[in-house]
Amino acid sequence: MPLIRTERDGRVAVITLDDPQRRNALSMDLCAELAAAMDEVESDDAVGAVVVTGASPAFCAGADLTQLGESRRDGLLAIYEGFLRVAGSPLPTIAAVNGAAVGAGMNLALAADVRLAGRSARFDTRFLDLGIHPGGGHTWMLRRIVGPQAAMSMVVFGERLDGAEAERVGLVWRCVEDADLLDTAVHMAARAAAGPPELTRRIKATIGDVADIAVHADAVDRELGDQLWSMDQPAFAERLAQLQARISGAV
Repeated sequence: MPLIRTERDGRVAVITLDDPQRRNALSMDLCAELAAAMDEVESDDAVGAVVVTGASPAFCAGADLTQLGESRRDGLLAIYEGFLRVAGSPLPTIAAVNGAAVGAGMNLALAADVRLAGRSARFDTRFLDLGIHPGGGHTWMLRRIVGPQAAMSMVVFGERLDGAEAERVGLVWRCVEDADLLDTAVHMAARAAAGPPELTRRIKATIGDVADIAVHADAVDRELGDQLWSMDQPAFAERLAQLQARISGAV
């Protein structure tokens, strides 16, 4: 049975971890299927954004460490493959966290551009409790998203957050009712998917690049080339004409 289910909703691809009996744990097979699913949707011009979620009752219970085999390093890297593939996607990505996101399962949520949480979501790093050091860039991703104090509170001091608390500290963009979570994520993703595809990808790349820029003038330079490029594209001329027509009609 496939461990990943991919569905389309307009220009949005919904990728679901579909191993509910094991609470969608990151086995090597599941991670390989997740990477393959990302390859598929990225090669499809009809897809403009991706939502990643888990089959109830969990988002992702973390890594299946029983599968590492003789080479623990290679085994870990194989498990990382799935969420690193999401992190490296040029498409806009949203994690719809519908239950527990534990350990490496949190990594999958952190790998997305935006996280939305249901009321039943639970964010639990759990590495220290298990006696294992965080991996897969967990501390780097978490610290960049929530800052050093919240990262320390969760990873070292064992704080576990529900959906509302995750929204309060900025770990998720919004916490919604469980029944509304997937629709909210797809609706949000659809707005990104409706934009000109190459422009959307370039804007996402720019947001990533400017994270390492310390001087405003350098950010101006970084954006200028892509802004000039966008002004030469047909989509800009079409949308500008539509805006001008609406303004003229309103006068």
